[in-house]
Amino acid sequence: MFDRLKYWFWTVYAHFYPAIRRVAYHLGIGEFFINHFENGHEGRQPFLIGSLAPSLSAQDLSFFLVERGYGNHFVAWKDVGELVSLRKTIGFEYQYHIRIFKDGEIRGHFEYTPECHPYYHMIQVGLEDRQEEFKKLLNDWIVPAVA
Repeated sequence: MFDRLKYWFWTVYAHFYPAIRRVAYHLGIGEFFINHFENGHEGRQPFLIGSLAPSLSAQDLSFFLVERGYGNHFVAWKDVGELVSLRKTIGFEYQYHIRIFKDGEIRGHFEYTPECHPYYHMIQVGLEDRQEEFKKLLNDWIVPAVA
């Protein structure tokens, strides 16, 4: 029952979030939030997967990911240079989150959804590097990062 209420709250909230995020960044709240709550990552979250293959575009990769069940992730902070933020939910509780950047870099992780566990999501409890899964999915789309 409580998850159902959270689901409806986030369904409504998601429509307003892009405007709320813009105001938060304009007021400096976005940077403060990221630096103080999201384990202080500066610029981009961890877990580099690789770079977009030279002959391919971020738009083409986005279409590929959408065909595989990924969708726009409005309720997310924007990392520096981010072009695309997509996620694939696993039920209501978990998600795979991929970001594509202007310089072709691709980063991704597995985590709790902000809808189900907003506090855990915010402080990055359960944030996991699923690099091998992402590399398998993105096989021909990327030049893999070297560890």
